[in-house]
Amino acid sequence: MATFLYRLGRWAYLRRRLTTLLWVALLAAAGVLAAKAPAAPDDGFSMPGTEAQQAFDLMDQRFPGGMAEGASARIVFVAPSGQKITAAANQQAVERTVAELAHAEQVTAAVSPFKAGAVSEDGTTAYATVSYDAKPGSVGEPATEALKQAAQHGRDAGLTVEIGGSALQGGPEPGGATEAVGMAISAVVLVITFGSLAAAGLPLLTALIGVGLGIAAITGLGSTLGLSSTTSTLAMMLGLAVGIDYAVFIVSRYRAELADGHEPREAAGRAVGTAGSAVVFAGLTVVIALAGLSVVGIPVLAKMGLAAAGTVVIAVLIALTLVPALLGFLGRRVLPRRERRTRRSGARRSSDATTLPHAVTTAAGPAVEPRPNGGTRWARFVLRRPVAVLLGGVIGLGILAVPALDLRLGLPGEESQPTSTTQRRAYDLLSAGFGPGFNGPLTVLVDAKGTADPKAVADQVGRTVAGLPGVVSVSPAMFNRAGDTAMISAIPATGPNEAATKELVHAIRAGAPGLKSSIGATVLVSGATAMNIDVSQKLTDALVPYLAVVVGLAVLLLLVVFRSVVVPLKAALGFLLSVAAALGAVVAVFQWGWLADLIGVEQTGPVMSVMPIFMIGVVFGLAMDYEVFLVTRIREAFVHGEEPGQAVVTGFRHNARVVTAAALIMISVFAGFIGMNQSMIKMMGLGLATAVAFDAFVVRMAIVPAALALLGHRAWWLPRPLARILPDIDVEGARLQTPAPEPVQVRHSVGV
Repeated sequence: MATFLYRLGRWAYLRRRLTTLLWVALLAAAGVLAAKAPAAPDDGFSMPGTEAQQAFDLMDQRFPGGMAEGASARIVFVAPSGQKITAAANQQAVERTVAELAHAEQVTAAVSPFKAGAVSEDGTTAYATVSYDAKPGSVGEPATEALKQAAQHGRDAGLTVEIGGSALQGGPEPGGATEAVGMAISAVVLVITFGSLAAAGLPLLTALIGVGLGIAAITGLGSTLGLSSTTSTLAMMLGLAVGIDYAVFIVSRYRAELADGHEPREAAGRAVGTAGSAVVFAGLTVVIALAGLSVVGIPVLAKMGLAAAGTVVIAVLIALTLVPALLGFLGRRVLPRRERRTRRSGARRSSDATTLPHAVTTAAGPAVEPRPNGGTRWARFVLRRPVAVLLGGVIGLGILAVPALDLRLGLPGEESQPTSTTQRRAYDLLSAGFGPGFNGPLTVLVDAKGTADPKAVADQVGRTVAGLPGVVSVSPAMFNRAGDTAMISAIPATGPNEAATKELVHAIRAGAPGLKSSIGATVLVSGATAMNIDVSQKLTDALVPYLAVVVGLAVLLLLVVFRSVVVPLKAALGFLLSVAAALGAVVAVFQWGWLADLIGVEQTGPVMSVMPIFMIGVVFGLAMDYEVFLVTRIREAFVHGEEPGQAVVTGFRHNARVVTAAALIMISVFAGFIGMNQSMIKMMGLGLATAVAFDAFVVRMAIVPAALALLGHRAWWLPRPLARILPDIDVEGARLQTPAPEPVQVRHSVGV
């Protein structure tokens, strides 16, 4: 592989104008496709294979036009202190507000609280339900503005009016400022790392091109492949991060080859042949982790994973072709100015701190030991105290992972939103006026088709549900036009995310078979609360199979890359440690409330159900990036004749600084999302940022070298039968080495 990539890098360098033109043409074509493509479909949120989804599908069939999954708004009215909402003046104000909304755009029904009996027992609070002909997130701006204006008219009449429900639910929060902050921090890190504006700007440019091409392709193919606007969220986040990282490693190796005395053309070929091999396999691990999201069984998550995987593939291709082409335009300008001046004066090497030093041993004699840099000093420190470093890293991450033992999963609702939002205030008012379970009603669907008396059947189901512990009230059955299917609303005594509510859902479902045999009706439990419970259960059930598939395939891939049994297993175990510690941090902040005020978390609660699988998918791929980039350089030194301990020092001397820069870039991109308003986005940002920090700086920079130092030659052990079966892909670029001019044993070390 190294030879093929070497030729590809040289070809791109020599034909840099053609290569650059091809990528620009692809970007332009994708942009035109995106501009002319029809609007992306609304993928909604479906959960095939769950009872809640089965009930939703049956509602759509039996209640046509009812929009079982349609958006709705609950307008909460609270009378002034000391008054009743049923007072004449207050009631008139409520009626006017509801009547105003009945004629608003996209509204299919607006039910007065006084006709629906939606008034609290103390008479101070009431709510009106407004139904829309669109799904959540698809209600148009004119309709939402009309809703807000009507609420304001109620406030003008002296009432407290707040709006809850899904009608105000928008699309993903704009992240332009977040990406801009991440890019700015990345630029600073790159300038400090490379000491050259040209070298710092190139990865940013190629990453933007890759993300632009990926997002344009997703938009252009949206209607054909069923990709919605939300599909691109993960693709943008990861495409930007890995696009910068992969380009950084190619540029860093190119600079190292220049420092070893190679001409720019040869340096570009060698950079792609060596660092490019690591980029290919690092990208493959990310693609495996993201494509593996398909096994979870959630269509939206699968589409997000596949779209992000496609963007990662684009980032890999750009790193292998466009980056060397642009290096052809820059030449030696990627080096710091001081080094360029030194080279022009005839010096072979520079002592500038921004240049990574490299030792070369030739037949003429041993090389002069380069001045130790930060990576060298750290590696030697670890080699002197491998047991202490290994135990410190493992125990430290283990302590950080302890809160994860109390992990409770759920889907964030209006209760997790900031108290400054009208949705959160409406939630609190309803809880105060009607009880905590009112915000999580259960929809019991009774399929009485084929029974002799559907009304009697529905009444029997209602009495059965009402008799269960934890049920506050049950509404009268509402039948469809055919009269064979009924919906019953049951109000729990506890909130949507409480364990008692989950037990109540299971109790109703457990009694369904008995009702089926006794009265002949099929009983299904649905609604947002039941759907959240089903989502959490399905994600929990899929966690172990997903982990087995992703980790298993990645270990096999790393077995081929490193030709070692121990190194891939060590990489996987280190990843599990970092993810467990990151989940512990998420639980401590979002569930326990530690440091919650510092990042603006106003309400603690369960961790988002998708978070564990999401973190495993994203972080595993990124963690293997650092493993591949760092350990391939260590293995390269080992293969070229260095002892295991010295190989670790060599690998860290060449790659530690670049891996550190790559990790800081990734952390800055993810940490930017912590500043967004939505609790779910905050959680994703904190989880990913801490996971990358733990994995890069504790696992890869501390535990990995300590383990390699303790294992010695055993780290690279591979059974002979397996060695004969596995292909030798030459990730280290051994075939690229120039033969020594004399027939004596030559030790050769090539920098990154």
